[in-house]
Amino acid sequence: MSVRPFLKWAGGKGQLLDKLSGYFPKALRDGSVRNYFEPFLGGGAMFFHVMQKFPIDSAYLMDANEELVLLYKTVRRATEPLISVLEQMERDYLKLGEAKRKARYLRVREELNSARPGMDFRKYSQAWVERASQILFLNKTCYNGLFRVNRAGGFNVPFGKYVRPTIVDAENLRGAAKLLAKATIRWGDFGYLGRTDAPFKTGSFIYYDPPYRPISSTSSFTSYSKLPFGDAEQARLAAMFTALHRQGIYQMLSNSDPKNSDPKDDFFENLYSSYRSTIYRVPASRSINSKAAHRGRINEIVITNYKA
Repeated sequence: MSVRPFLKWAGGKGQLLDKLSGYFPKALRDGSVRNYFEPFLGGGAMFFHVMQKFPIDSAYLMDANEELVLLYKTVRRATEPLISVLEQMERDYLKLGEAKRKARYLRVREELNSARPGMDFRKYSQAWVERASQILFLNKTCYNGLFRVNRAGGFNVPFGKYVRPTIVDAENLRGAAKLLAKATIRWGDFGYLGRTDAPFKTGSFIYYDPPYRPISSTSSFTSYSKLPFGDAEQARLAAMFTALHRQGIYQMLSNSDPKNSDPKDDFFENLYSSYRSTIYRVPASRSINSKAAHRGRINEIVITNYKA
């Protein structure tokens, strides 16, 4: 069975995996890379893909969103208790009419947000199972499968009118837990990988999928966590990319392509000027815009520090 992401994720890489795989380093494809790093985990599509396609010994996963980190750690550590809770939530939810479903959704969202101030995101407890189940329930029943938070970190996506949502796929969660058993999962800023004590080994490969730079004034959906990610953070990431290049680490980054809206916008060409010969453009579908007319084919940008 092929393991898939268990989260719906705006900007997830599921649709692009085959195309992005063409830009992997040769060392990964021939089995020389045994250590994988992903500092912007999100929905985890690339992680699950890499772990099932290549002989990776260990992975190091990070995200600045503590809710996501709690969820991944709970899936790995308490798989069966989490499945049991989700199965009951699904049975109860599917019996309800639309009005009562919306009320149930809003109640769970309020419970998640009201418990947040007292939650210890660093130390596992039984409360993690309940919280992880709430996160997954909301993710599968909210509008458009978004994960969006306000400045206080509160989940604020409205209700989604799905007729028969799949709230739990038990076998997929079990498969995900087995792959996550090979991973160190850390809550924190990507800058940790630039520290001297970062756990790199020879031939490590990093895939970066940061919050995308908006391609228009109406597409600035970057609120996956309460921390901002603007041009200053993009520049800080580029500086770390260059520093790690000097250590011989394979690196690949994807982002929105500013040239979709302005052909003269050389933001990434200037930011990654040392890698102009390894900047590529990949056609993709944009699907999170609230207006259907603004969804469609666009390019995403891929930057590597090696010849693909």
